[in-house]
Amino acid sequence: MVTKRRPKGHGATSGADAAPTPTRRAKTGKDGATTAPPRRSKGGDELTNKTYLKELARLQVELVRLQEWIKQEGLRVVILFEGRDAAGKGGAIKRITQGMSPRIARVVALPAPTEREKSQWYFQRYVAHLPAAGEMVLMDRSWYNRAGVERVMGFCTEEEYLEFLRSCPEFERMLVRSGIIVIKYWFSVSDGEQDRRFKQRMTDPARRWKLSPMDLQSRSRWVEYSRAKDEMFKHTDLKGTPWYVVNSDDKKRARLNVITHLLSLIPYEHLKGERIKLPPRQREDGYVRPPLTDQTFVPEVY
Repeated sequence: MVTKRRPKGHGATSGADAAPTPTRRAKTGKDGATTAPPRRSKGGDELTNKTYLKELARLQVELVRLQEWIKQEGLRVVILFEGRDAAGKGGAIKRITQGMSPRIARVVALPAPTEREKSQWYFQRYVAHLPAAGEMVLMDRSWYNRAGVERVMGFCTEEEYLEFLRSCPEFERMLVRSGIIVIKYWFSVSDGEQDRRFKQRMTDPARRWKLSPMDLQSRSRWVEYSRAKDEMFKHTDLKGTPWYVVNSDDKKRARLNVITHLLSLIPYEHLKGERIKLPPRQREDGYVRPPLTDQTFVPEVY
């Protein structure tokens, strides 16, 4: 038995020439950064932590319902998370997958390519991680590395870069024609907010690992990354696979907004499963277990 569930917004399309949503564009400055609005909700109230947690819990229930729909219908969904360093991609991915089954919602965060992978067709190592029926794959950075970090840092040749801009649109059209739902998010963070987050990572032992030498270089190449992002959008902001820009200066709002938007893109239904009845515990029937002293326990420090 199913209960109709049609979130607001348009559904993901299987056609490569479908019209993009008119709300996906964000206002950007000359440097390519998005200016964050005041920390106020649509109704004018501050987003308290209590409100944030309440909304997050509600949305995560909807994500589980979406998960069950994806599983039943055999949908194949791939979601790309791109943006500047410290833009909040990882945090958003964690909140999306927090209550979902890792067997259905898989996170892919690939390391730098090996020498063997460098000799392959560029998209080859990403194709291996695309979803099968009943799966949703969330890519923490993706094939767009070539248009971003590889372009700016000189990790690819000019010819390789231009070939990517030519072949990427057709590659994504191929994915859509094969039935894969492709969703692309760009997390936009301002100069000042990125600077604040970098400094926080420098002094926080639990976050220091997030700050790589490549992150530090991204600060000194801010304008180059802006230029690369603008050129990337020019060639890959397609009707069938548009870029959706997430204003991420406020992490909590960004997480709620991206989850709400994601739920609006894939029409799903609330599946009501059969009523679960807990069976009685099996009887001992004379079985005697070995003494607890034969086992090695973790020390109870707390």
